[in-house]
Amino acid sequence: MILKILFICHGNICRSPMAEMVFKDLVRKQHMESQFFIYSAATSREEIGNGVHYGTRRKLQQVGIPCSDHRAVQVTKTDYDKYDYLIVMDSHNIRNLMRIIGEDPDNKVSMLLDFTDRKGQSIADPWYTGNFDVTYQDVVEGCEGLLTHIKEHNMF
Repeated sequence: MILKILFICHGNICRSPMAEMVFKDLVRKQHMESQFFIYSAATSREEIGNGVHYGTRRKLQQVGIPCSDHRAVQVTKTDYDKYDYLIVMDSHNIRNLMRIIGEDPDNKVSMLLDFTDRKGQSIADPWYTGNFDVTYQDVVEGCEGLLTHIKEHNMF
């Protein structure tokens, strides 16, 4: 079984690719890469085709996490059927995602921090805050919580 996870934020250049790369790093370190397909997308079209934001690249480089040559893409209605988890960064992303996919009958949509003790909280957008360190800390916490959740519920 391959578990498919899609991380989603507004533009797909800061938070969601950061979560994608962090989560890939976590599963790589646990030798679980073959059990996952991990990607990221945007709810908007503003950044389509653009690369990962330099602030995200810099932060990932500082902590030794490889950053791929990801280019921003927009989530589609068909992604709901393709992925097991659609993980968004804040409540605005949920609202925008629901406009795209319509409904969530299988409860696939969650915010990343829902897998921590900070359920319902958002991950701040460093595009506006400029603080990639805080965003990175929150993303790591959420990704670790998500991996723990998956291991507990999917028996990896």
